[in-house]
Amino acid sequence: MSQKLSVLFLCGWYPSKVSPYNGDFIQRHAEAVSLEHNVSVIHIITDKSLRTKIKYTSQKINNINSYIGYIKPTRNPVFKAYLFFKAFKFLIKKVGKFDIVHLNEIFPFGIFSLYLKWLYKKRYIISEHWTGYHLPQNKNISNVEKILSKIIIKNASYICPVTNDLKNSLIDMGFKGKYHVVENVVDTKSFAPIKSNNQNFYILHISNMLDQHKNISGILNVVYKLQNSITNFKFTLIGENSKKYKPYAIKIGIDLNLIDFIDQIPHEDVINYIQRANLFVLFSNYENLPCVILESFSCGTPVISTDVGGIKEHFPDNFGKLINVRNENELTSEIKNVYLNNYKLASKTEMHKYVDDNFSKKVICEKFSNLYYNSLTF
Repeated sequence: MSQKLSVLFLCGWYPSKVSPYNGDFIQRHAEAVSLEHNVSVIHIITDKSLRTKIKYTSQKINNINSYIGYIKPTRNPVFKAYLFFKAFKFLIKKVGKFDIVHLNEIFPFGIFSLYLKWLYKKRYIISEHWTGYHLPQNKNISNVEKILSKIIIKNASYICPVTNDLKNSLIDMGFKGKYHVVENVVDTKSFAPIKSNNQNFYILHISNMLDQHKNISGILNVVYKLQNSITNFKFTLIGENSKKYKPYAIKIGIDLNLIDFIDQIPHEDVINYIQRANLFVLFSNYENLPCVILESFSCGTPVISTDVGGIKEHFPDNFGKLINVRNENELTSEIKNVYLNNYKLASKTEMHKYVDDNFSKKVICEKFSNLYYNSLTF
């Protein structure tokens, strides 16, 4: 079985006018699948600026038919559920015929997948990226959500976490299903190495800038240490509201000539920053498989990251270094080692080839295609 399918992506996270970069990693999965199949996306999100109860938009973006429903916020959970279901029913009619559902987010959007399976016999697979399924974050998941999630996963043809580490966390929670890991995707044609002759040593960090997750304050503490031990470096932080950390940088004595705070930028604009960087740094307290690490490798940029989540599953030894969580001294030391060329790193070409062989659009499309065909034939 290899015919072109019509695939419906149901997305709890997806770029919209409310949050232009939210779930862009799911959008990239959809774009990969669209290499071989017709892809439609349904996403529903609350919009504080809305005057009517519901507003719908539809447009074709990067070969994806995108259908988004905007819901006026309400404090009544029953009425909110009603509005979401009403929007879902409307958008399903707009999509028309489809062969299989690709759910992105087990709960609550998985309830829509159950509805489509039980009433219309539409099979579905699940992609899951959420760090909230790891300890200790998963302790915040309610019993009702756990029960419904078990039912959603049990009825799926496959569940596809982005790492084995996330798979194990889901299994530890009692979520039994047919697991098949499918990683994040990288546009390896765009994220490619370039020749650079930097006068400064450029260090880069890109994230959502949430301190409890990405430990931005810890990174700034390290920047302060670096300015007293190495010269001609520049540290760039990119992410939503990154400038909120500027007062902390001033407080601890960082020379502001050595650091740039840049607000969140479009994904295509990220490429040049990664290509120019000598080193990418991620100091997270928890993760799954951050796209930005794979994108850095694809550009031939080495990475220093904390050894959390599923990062080590796809982190060759000579592509950088993995360090312990919250260990600022270790991060400082390893940045110095890269700066001083104290160990041999893989070539830019080798890093790029690794990503192209394992995470390119073509590779990820083939993995999902096989799961779609298997789901429709058993």
